[in-house]
Amino acid sequence: MYKKCGGCQLQNMTYPEQLSFKQAKVIKLLGKYCHVDEIIGMDVPFHYRNKVQAAFGTTRGGKVVSGVYQSSSHRIVDVKSCMLEDVTADKIIQSVKKLILQFNIPVYNEDTHKGFLRHVLVKRGFATNEIMVVLVAGSPVFKSKNEFLKSLLELHPEITTVILNVNNKHTSLVLGESEKPLYGDGYIKDILCGCVFRISAKSFYQINPVQTEKLYSIAMDYAGLGGSETVLDAYCGIGTIGLVASKNAKNVIGVEINTDAVRDAIVNAKLNKAKNIYFYNSDAGEFMLNMAREKEKVDVVFMDPPRAGSDRRFLSSITALQPKRIVYVSCNPETLSRDLALLVKNGYKVRKISPVDMFPHTNHVETVCLLCKQ
Repeated sequence: MYKKCGGCQLQNMTYPEQLSFKQAKVIKLLGKYCHVDEIIGMDVPFHYRNKVQAAFGTTRGGKVVSGVYQSSSHRIVDVKSCMLEDVTADKIIQSVKKLILQFNIPVYNEDTHKGFLRHVLVKRGFATNEIMVVLVAGSPVFKSKNEFLKSLLELHPEITTVILNVNNKHTSLVLGESEKPLYGDGYIKDILCGCVFRISAKSFYQINPVQTEKLYSIAMDYAGLGGSETVLDAYCGIGTIGLVASKNAKNVIGVEINTDAVRDAIVNAKLNKAKNIYFYNSDAGEFMLNMAREKEKVDVVFMDPPRAGSDRRFLSSITALQPKRIVYVSCNPETLSRDLALLVKNGYKVRKISPVDMFPHTNHVETVCLLCKQ
């Protein structure tokens, strides 16, 4: 199956071989800056994805298929189960496929823009076992809605919320702007590093919670928080890193451009009774430049940018702010190497590098770096 979908690029290797391959990749790209610690792998590198999404479509013969888009194409590879995905999530998606056939609910056609079901997204809290099912539809008109819901919940009583998300645009984005809960509260909760997090359909939450705990543990160790520091969490999302840091810092500032994520972050701070963390809906680079202009001081900056890394403007704003330590969490060693070069040029030294295997069987590798002001 992995040859068809293209998702597991390294499945032809044993797991120890994969770890060696990733270690060598990080050393090649980042070893010039500092010693690279041994990569941290998983004890059980399977079924680690707590978020599973399946595209729905039909073949030329009219058969309903659900699964992932084949790499570099828009062809859906029919997936019944996956070695990376949560087992319960896979079963729920297969049940949805059976029920849409049973209730004669049409699958969305991207060419004609007719039909109903486009995608199914399932999120599960590994610590709480709460499950969210998001039905992404091309239209808000849900034929046989009550019967469908009743049947789905009878098959899977473990589901805690079901959401209808409407995406009627011609786009490659999975989720649309409009959504409403059909069952439950419209969100789930999970526990990570001793903190409770509320997760909505659109919020970003780390896909592999087992390895995320290890990743964040290293990040906190690198930050060296003793209770007197002011910390800034750039790209803060729903507040995961910032809330973990708030236990050992004086103050934490979280900055995030996504409005939905900031809303969740504020709720998460209340859930965890964290009174020393403040969230701002803003561009992190602009925010740091304003802090620098106001001569405000920050001891530690956490940054966890997207795969494309950070742009020069953002990195310039960090160097203008001049924190004592930068903890850079990266999901792409290539862009990390590029960004470290600029930070080093502007007065920082890379002190520690630790790779973590967040996505076994794929090319991706996560890396935590500690940079200190010279």
